[in-house]
Amino acid sequence: MSFIRTQVSGGVGEIILDRPKALNALDQTMVDDMFPVLTAWADDPAIELVLVTSASDRAFCAGGDIRAIRDAAVAGDHASVTRYFSAEYELDQLIAEYPKPYVALIDGAAMGGGLGISVHGEVRVVSEKAMIAMPETAIGFIPDIGSTYFLPRLPAGVGLWLGLTGARVRGADAVALGLATHFVPSDLFEGLADDIRSGVPLGQALSGRAEPVTGTDLPLAKIAEYFSDDPIEAIVGGLRGAVVDEWATEMVALLDKASPTSLAVTAAMIDLGGRSTLDQCLERELNAAEQITRTHDFAEGVRAVLVDKDRNPRFDPADLADVDPAVVARIVG
Repeated sequence: MSFIRTQVSGGVGEIILDRPKALNALDQTMVDDMFPVLTAWADDPAIELVLVTSASDRAFCAGGDIRAIRDAAVAGDHASVTRYFSAEYELDQLIAEYPKPYVALIDGAAMGGGLGISVHGEVRVVSEKAMIAMPETAIGFIPDIGSTYFLPRLPAGVGLWLGLTGARVRGADAVALGLATHFVPSDLFEGLADDIRSGVPLGQALSGRAEPVTGTDLPLAKIAEYFSDDPIEAIVGGLRGAVVDEWATEMVALLDKASPTSLAVTAAMIDLGGRSTLDQCLERELNAAEQITRTHDFAEGVRAVLVDKDRNPRFDPADLADVDPAVVARIVG
């Protein structure tokens, strides 16, 4: 059984994500099925454009199948962990370098691995139902799928803000930040997809549906102020010291739910990513994924959020000040 479906018509090759019970979380089979399809279509003269959609009305793709990764890691099956992340990152790089228009229609949640198969593509259309996030620090993991390349290239402070806190960006705000390219109301998505499938030129299909995005209500000035290039300890300290700033208090609450080790590693990798190519970032992320999935915090974070769902992880160390720089250096590589 495959959790993706494909169809070709009008010069358009469509991949439909179809694992609704798991909100289209990418398991090994989905990654393995998508790669050869995209590879074949890249060289097929009959395919002029690739369209990626979801069969679920709740999510585009909620991320990677992190519970399966935890099961493998806890069982000591580190070869399966490496195989999964290697294949996923190879798929992400293929999409980033794709020689034809690659269009993702995001009408729901797109987190973690869901961004890997969308953000790297040429066209990313979001609706008001779209919700984009990189929530990995809360499960003792790190933002991956090439995010350490694209996060530091967002507006000032935004990459660290998203990567450290797991904050959610919705709808048109994703366009304003550069995570998406077009905003189309959800009730126009079906007609947009039908037009694209039938071979209507992409610009024509978007015309009259895509709405201009001229700004954002996100507190970009505060994000730039608090999530600067300072060490992670200074960022957290600055937020804690802003006693009369409700937004800063909310950010502290998000950071307090995260693994301190994951926070330190994430900050270091986003910093390095700003001076690296995508393939260098993916290579670094693979090393980090292999290392951090062997830690207590990863097993405990996934347990608390996705397995037992008690939302009460006991991370070790529990305080950022106690994170060992040598452990961070080993994970970062």
